[in-house]
Amino acid sequence: MSTVKRAAVVGSPISHSLSPVLHRAAYAELGLTGWTYERFEVDEAGLPGFLGKLDASWAGLSLTMPLKRAVLPLLDEISATARSVEAVNTVVFTDDGRRVGDNTDIPGIIAALHERGVEKVESAAILGAGATASSALAALAGVCSGPVTVFVRSEARAREMRGWGERLGVAVRIADWAEADRAFEAPLVIATTPAGGTDALVPRVPERPGTLFDVLYAPWPTSLAAAWGKNGGGVVGGLDLLVHQAALQVEQMTGRAPAPLEAMRAAGERALQEAEA
Repeated sequence: MSTVKRAAVVGSPISHSLSPVLHRAAYAELGLTGWTYERFEVDEAGLPGFLGKLDASWAGLSLTMPLKRAVLPLLDEISATARSVEAVNTVVFTDDGRRVGDNTDIPGIIAALHERGVEKVESAAILGAGATASSALAALAGVCSGPVTVFVRSEARAREMRGWGERLGVAVRIADWAEADRAFEAPLVIATTPAGGTDALVPRVPERPGTLFDVLYAPWPTSLAAAWGKNGGGVVGGLDLLVHQAALQVEQMTGRAPAPLEAMRAAGERALQEAEA
């Protein structure tokens, strides 16, 4: 297919993004020779102007921080999934020029868990309460049949997560970060903290842990993921999430399904290995 189409990832900072590697690998595997995928440094103030300059050759955008909420008022349509967490990471441009927003992080989390055999759990825990935590909570609405305990550092974060729980229909329990090692009692733990945020918890990893989903992908494995795997627990990583959410973006932007998941994963693994070399 030689149609010339453009797509890109936008955000700030953006230089670290693996999205170009994943999307380009998909285009190559699908034979989309005329498609390009780039990255652009765009902040909240610059987003309206950036969108306004895009012509009919554009198929879509991947959005990272800090644009996932800033883009909402600039869209013509927003999916129910994206609206549930007030965050858009995917914009598709239709043939008639409309901007349609979606969130592939949530189904990406679910798909990554299913791939590792985690389809239903009776309870779960989330470490951290930042932007990724609300998507994790939304994903758990379809995976966890019981309560989700969220370990937070501040009352403000606690209020936010209680609000998301009410909105998403998830029974949320709040616990203080000082007791974060109690999260390891749950059959599924989702770590949403920045690099190094869970290092102090490593000595408390139990002898027979359940499944850990650590949303980081570089450096990998994190100290927590390494200790978890060493003790025989199941480990899902940030690259798993990145690949699954990107695959869904590729399908929406190109209209081709299924996306070549394994080719995208292999490209991401190579890029990470090269970056660490």
